[in-house]
Amino acid sequence: MYNDRPETDEIEIDLLKLGQILLRKAGAIIAVTLLAAAAAFAISFFLITPQYTSTAMMYVNNSNISVGGSFSISSSELTAAQSLVDTYVVILKSRTTLEDIIARESLEYDYEELYDMIESGPVNSTEIFDINVTSPDPYEAERIANTIAQVLPERIASIVDGSDVRIVDYAVVPSERTSPSFTLNTVIGALVGFIIAAAVVILRYLFDDQIHEEGYLAQTYPDVPLLAVVPDMLAEDGGGDSYYSRGPASAGRPGRERGRERMKEQEKEGAGHGQER
Repeated sequence: MYNDRPETDEIEIDLLKLGQILLRKAGAIIAVTLLAAAAAFAISFFLITPQYTSTAMMYVNNSNISVGGSFSISSSELTAAQSLVDTYVVILKSRTTLEDIIARESLEYDYEELYDMIESGPVNSTEIFDINVTSPDPYEAERIANTIAQVLPERIASIVDGSDVRIVDYAVVPSERTSPSFTLNTVIGALVGFIIAAAVVILRYLFDDQIHEEGYLAQTYPDVPLLAVVPDMLAEDGGGDSYYSRGPASAGRPGRERGRERMKEQEKEGAGHGQER
């Protein structure tokens, strides 16, 4: 057995060949992509509960800043007010505050569930912070947000001396859902479907250890002579087709012609031996 080629652990991947394989399977890849996009849209529309977010905004006033007549606010005073925002957010999401909200509104949530429904933080690094409440019921989200806005100033005043928190905007009933996004989920589903379909096609090509055409042998083992070609007896145009030359006609045409030539030579040699006998 010939073994003139050095053995290496490296695997050569022909990117052009991969592109041709993907192009050849483009119909199947597109079908899987569309199917995945449709599945993602259906899941988002029928199985995921819509969520609505209502927002209230509050202002943190530093006690050192006078709010009457003419005044000037230094950067240090603004920084102090901004630093209080983080403190107030912690007080907002404390167990005592949220349990007070649950009792006032007769909510069916426990502390952990209501905690997960609330997001709060500073607005653009200012001394204003927002209170975002997300719920499957838009009216419930608005009611909880406004209750927090009313309870929080009293709660903060009982903990932080000299605090002054004021309502900038009351929450309103949201008219549009915040999640799920049908467009985003559909695009993500299509992208996932395309990646999976393309990966399957590429992996099948890379792990395919069958020989499909004579040109592969000539290119991969140039120093090993090709001794014979097994004819494909199922070929539609009669004998002479190589077993590995099935598939596109253009890909197996050189193998067919050489197979026919070898068959003719073998027939001539057989006839010559018969005459000598």
